[in-house]
Order: sequence, then structure tokens, then C-alpha cells
Amino acid sequence: MTGRRRGGGRTVYFEFVPMGRQVRVAAIDEVTGTEVVIFGPASTSQAELERVAMAKLRRRLDAERDAGDEDAPGASPGIPPKTYI
Repeated sequence: MTGRRRGGGRTVYFEFVPMGRQVRVAAIDEVTGTEVVIFGPASTSQAELERVAMAKLRRRLDAERDAGDEDAPGASPGIPPKTYI
């Protein structure tokens, strides 16, 4: 991991992997272990790549939280949230 930053009281780890003319950025939430990945041009600043990855991670965490709430609009009743064995 090449960086970490607190977002909303949580620690988020960022991993930057250069791949030719682009960079693969993974953002991982320490509490849930949820990971999202984005790709961006290598010329983009690290701060901008972190901002985009953090926004994607927040959207994913919100979606997972809402999926577990059966009273949420658009939630499918009877379908359990993701579980891992």
C-alpha cells in the first residue's frame, strides 16, 4: 500500500500501480475490506486519483449499506445481502 487517508472517521488505504501510460488505483476500506479499483492517466495527480477512488468507494459502501436495508427504496425484498463464507 502506498498511502492511507482518513475518510469519515475510517482509514482508507490507497495502492498505486503504474501500468504503462496509466495508473491502477485501489482504495480499500479498513473496516469492511471493501475494495474498488479505478484506472487513470499516469499524468493525473495522485490527489485527483485518490479523490476519484474515494468517491467510488463511498458510492460502493452506500450501495452495500442500502442493500442491507429492506425498507430502502428500490431494495428487493427477500434477497439477502452478500455474505462470505
